[in-house]
Amino acid sequence: MKYCVWILILWLLCVFNFSCNGQKKIDTPNETTIETKAENVTSFNPFLQTNETDSLFFIEGQLCQHLRRIFEDSKGNLWFGTNVYGLMCFDGKTLKYFDESDGLGGGRITAIVEDKKGNVWFGTYKGLTKYDGETFVNYTQDDGLLENEIWSILIDQNDTFWIGTNSGVSQFDGKEFKDFNTPKAKIQDTTTYYSYDRITSIMEDRKGDLWFGTDGFGITKYDGESFIHITKREGLSDNTISEIIEDSKGNIWIGTMYGGLSVYNGEGLKNFTSKDNIEGHEVSDIYEDPDGNIWIAIENFGIYKYDGDTFANYYKDEGLLTNGILSMLKDSKERFWFGGWGGLFRFNNNRFASITKNGPWN
Repeated sequence: MKYCVWILILWLLCVFNFSCNGQKKIDTPNETTIETKAENVTSFNPFLQTNETDSLFFIEGQLCQHLRRIFEDSKGNLWFGTNVYGLMCFDGKTLKYFDESDGLGGGRITAIVEDKKGNVWFGTYKGLTKYDGETFVNYTQDDGLLENEIWSILIDQNDTFWIGTNSGVSQFDGKEFKDFNTPKAKIQDTTTYYSYDRITSIMEDRKGDLWFGTDGFGITKYDGESFIHITKREGLSDNTISEIIEDSKGNIWIGTMYGGLSVYNGEGLKNFTSKDNIEGHEVSDIYEDPDGNIWIAIENFGIYKYDGDTFANYYKDEGLLTNGILSMLKDSKERFWFGGWGGLFRFNNNRFASITKNGPWN
């Protein structure tokens, strides 16, 4: 009898295990499948890092293990958005942490902007958060936002918010949200990195045209009346966009996930990723410093600086202790900050230093 009971238990366990495994992933024709458990996340995935996978880059005493965004507001405060650790703010004297217990909408910070009134806005995976210097106010789908998971924010020259989410674009005038449809380019073989409708980057150029980076469909450009598409068919290096900026000369720099770096000079596209220029295909951030140099962060290849003629590489030999930088900023005091896996780093005299809770800040 005992033998039969054990056989029955083993049979039930096998059925349960098969059932769980069989429901582990859901495949849809328009979305990539994402495993949610940390052990199944592909190494160094910038979108799905958790406390466990972040520990791969742990540096003792660091501010956090995964820093996504760096922003300086009009008061000189430095804001650091993390992946699962909320916000940090350095006011020049002290470092303060904010999380959901302080009223912050969500712990993953994917965008930071400031409006003309001095309010700082944060894109999170739980919606849009406004900070007026004292309190946080959160906006979600319940308030009309298209999707809670935000990836990019732009405040245009007319003070309109453009919010890139996992499901497309929301417009916001400070009071009301409206869905904004951005048509997709017709792509025969789409490689979607995270989500079929995700808007990865939004940029307004000097003409007032809006550039929307997409996840597998290139760039959708909007001039206020009509849309045009820029894809591999038009010469773009890859259709999965990670970053778009306009430099001081009017050039449009485009970072991609699978094709490296492209630049549009108003007439045509040029791709820089080659053995003669830069190595690596996954561009995570692009930044222009006050001197007009273009800095490009590329996973597993450190940082490249372009001075208009040549590229210079900065990585392990210069003390960079991570293979993934996600954000860059030179602040008003000429301090050059780099954030990514492993936390915060400062670049000075061609060397990187890891910034711990004890600094060095100055």
